[in-house]
Amino acid sequence: MIDFVGFSQGTRQYLMDLRDNNDRDWYQANKKTYEDTVKSPSITWVEVMGNRLKDLDEQLRVDTRTNGSGSLMRMSRDTRFSKDKSPYKTNIAMMWWHGAGKKTEHSAFGMQITPDDAGLMVGMFGFSKSMLSAYREAVIDDKLGEELIDLTTTLEADGYEILGKHYKTTPRGFDKEHPRAEWLKYNGLYTHATDLSWDILLSDDLVDVCYTHFEKMAPIHHWLVKVQNQTNET
Repeated sequence: MIDFVGFSQGTRQYLMDLRDNNDRDWYQANKKTYEDTVKSPSITWVEVMGNRLKDLDEQLRVDTRTNGSGSLMRMSRDTRFSKDKSPYKTNIAMMWWHGAGKKTEHSAFGMQITPDDAGLMVGMFGFSKSMLSAYREAVIDDKLGEELIDLTTTLEADGYEILGKHYKTTPRGFDKEHPRAEWLKYNGLYTHATDLSWDILLSDDLVDVCYTHFEKMAPIHHWLVKVQNQTNET
């Protein structure tokens, strides 16, 4: 079994330095530092945390590829349609997702590490067209809709924010007076835990701290998986 005893001060220092020197020349000159202090420990972390998360979802994908198709996101940014032309991200981002296919099309457990702190998420940032339809039908379904209300109420009581609301009005074809009409305005559904300090990231308690948050947030993942599975069966 692989152990993980926390990220290093070197990891944080690299992210801070990249934030101050976000250009290709600096990145290439410090490629070895990136490999040793960011990429290598991140791969280990993906495997260790992902295998622990399988206690919450045995079908969770733990993929250590670093080409963008695995759990780790690319460090390079797509600047084609952005005013910010900085070529690299100054954070480490990763996802462990349910089932086969692209990670962005499934409910997932996610983490982002910045030079300042880290955050966790559970759910889906954005729905595909088919998942959006399935989500809306689930919202108005008596059983699934009430399950959603119960689990989100519990999450909010535990201090977790529910995010994904996007539309200003109830979508066409749905009753705007429905008791769960507000939930029809979401085009994604996720919750998150923010501001995990670097003291935690540097400690050997990191796995347990993250798992505790993920376990509390997991009901939103299980609900989304249930909705998506029902869609795939029809």
